[in-house]
Amino acid sequence: MTAGPASLLTPGRTASDAPRSAPPFVVLLGTDYAGKSSALTELAERAPSWHVVSLDDAFLAPSHSLIGRLRRNLVADVLPDLHDGYSLDFMVSLLQTATVHLRDSIERSPDGAPVLVDSYYYKILAKCRLAGVDRHPLFDWWRSFPQPQQVVFLGVSTATAWERSGEGAKTNLLEYYGERPDRASFEKFQSDLREALLDEVRHLPVTVVEEPDDVPRTVQMLGEVMGRDIG
Repeated sequence: MTAGPASLLTPGRTASDAPRSAPPFVVLLGTDYAGKSSALTELAERAPSWHVVSLDDAFLAPSHSLIGRLRRNLVADVLPDLHDGYSLDFMVSLLQTATVHLRDSIERSPDGAPVLVDSYYYKILAKCRLAGVDRHPLFDWWRSFPQPQQVVFLGVSTATAWERSGEGAKTNLLEYYGERPDRASFEKFQSDLREALLDEVRHLPVTVVEEPDDVPRTVQMLGEVMGRDIG
């Protein structure tokens, strides 16, 4: 027997896809190579009871490995053939899977657990804008998603980011302007990205941490922002 449509509904959602109430959460934001991944990794080790929401493979459950594969396919297949083989609309539609996964993961957070979200939809939307999609119907929907209590923004100089990128060796096409990652195109993109990110969260309380070079201190500061002790 074929299951009826109602059996496919996510628990907590209705046929109209009305969202469950999201728990309080904080977003960790920053430009590329700002140190977010290092901070999240150490936090997960020191405070395993926290719920870290991220698109990084290290934080994806095995049942959500599809999200990582889509991200890798975006970088390997879509971005190199953008405009010729794939449209900007296709790129945004693929990134849509990531933003919805982040929203859903926030809503599924364990009761009572502190929730820290890596970049949320803010960075994806900012990079879409820098790629040439200044307006899109999906952007309005993403902006209707639950909003965090606070944003912690890790600031890093473009020179430091360029060094951490292996002078362009580790970059992908959504980290610099043009066809090749020279220093000027990378630093211009990262400068514009910072401006776009801060513009996107201007309606929220934002704590800016410049040049965080001490990962344990950054993690401790996240605990202070969230009012929780770090083990």
